[in-house]
Amino acid sequence: MAYSRTVVRPTMKWRVADIAVASVIGVASALIYWAVAIATYAPWSLLEAIVPGLAGIFNGLWLFAGPLAAVIVRKPGAAIYAEIVAAVLESLLGNTWGGAETILMGLTQGVFAELAFVFVFYRVWNVGIMMLSGALSGVACWGYSFFTNLQAISFTGSYGIVYFLTTVVSGALIAGLAMWYLFIAIAKTGALDHFASGREVRRMH
Repeated sequence: MAYSRTVVRPTMKWRVADIAVASVIGVASALIYWAVAIATYAPWSLLEAIVPGLAGIFNGLWLFAGPLAAVIVRKPGAAIYAEIVAAVLESLLGNTWGGAETILMGLTQGVFAELAFVFVFYRVWNVGIMMLSGALSGVACWGYSFFTNLQAISFTGSYGIVYFLTTVVSGALIAGLAMWYLFIAIAKTGALDHFASGREVRRMH
């Protein structure tokens, strides 16, 4: 069910609980991101050999920290904060992109994920906004890859039109839709009762 809540004046001040939960989401996401990079190495190459850009369907697996933190914490900057925490830890764990690039990618994706909630002034929280957040994070993911590979870029190549479409769809479905239902499932357990987001879901059941 697409829950939605509009408030007249949303609370913008961060609490210790907000920082703690957003940090936990960032840390857990970093571990998953790192594992996904290893698990998708072979299938990524296989899909790229079939259709350049098709491997973008995996990208949503690196984009979910921002939307998930935002819908739970519901404070400005939550998506950015969680993605930066995830990126910093992932860079410390080590990956093929390197530390500085990983952090810059995380920042970019977090900013774009945050934009969906900025558009509605942090007053609407539903599955549609979550999917928009995931899709925008996908746009950032594609854009970063596209513009940092301009020396060999092609609209029909690895970072071209197909990559854009698969990445945005993956972001909307995995980082948006799937994270919305994960949030609902967690909230139903009562684990988020210290948050307005969790109490809202519990009231609906």
